[in-house]
Amino acid sequence: MQARRAARELAFILFSQFDKTITNYSKENLDDIILKSVRILSSSAGDDLKITLGALLDMKNRIEDYEAEHEINLNRPLEAANIPVPMPLTSDFTGRIDEMINVAEKALLALEIAEFTTLDSQNDVKDFAIKIAQAYQQHHDEIDGMIKQYSTGWDFDRLVKMDKDILRIAISELLYVKETPMKVAVDEALELAKKYSTDDSAAFINGILAKVIVENGIK
Repeated sequence: MQARRAARELAFILFSQFDKTITNYSKENLDDIILKSVRILSSSAGDDLKITLGALLDMKNRIEDYEAEHEINLNRPLEAANIPVPMPLTSDFTGRIDEMINVAEKALLALEIAEFTTLDSQNDVKDFAIKIAQAYQQHHDEIDGMIKQYSTGWDFDRLVKMDKDILRIAISELLYVKETPMKVAVDEALELAKKYSTDDSAAFINGILAKVIVENGIK
């Protein structure tokens, strides 16, 4: 994982934990929230991996039971070891595998973010996440105003918070941080939407960001 991608993931978690007016948070507050976020991520990753391990053990037991109960092995002497038997890869097993892959990927991501954030050589992760948060702190009225203006037909207060936070991060980065190419900032916002929000969020966020880019002459 790239440091800046980890920083955006961390910024998204940071934004999700704001429970008061954004301007009330000091740099020390942001540092403290990030530390807590990393601890939460690490703990959650451990829990997810335990779930995945349990599912793998369950699948192994199912396969062993299938092998033992197959007619080839039922007709063998009791003292004889089971021999491998052909087994169709049913939708039940593929579904379980997909679930485990999804959980494992999320756990790996969480551990990577935690590692990036805690290594002294990767201070860029925490610093960049805080830079995005501070940009939003300073310009939150303008940024939320743009989201309201360009989300035609939508009630700002009823928008999914995850979508608003992803837009806040992307607009802060596009207009006020200005360290990332426009396409990268948009693509990263869409990745966050696909990962954390609803099925329709990526298209909605892409539409809002396209208007922000055009109206502000971003290239």
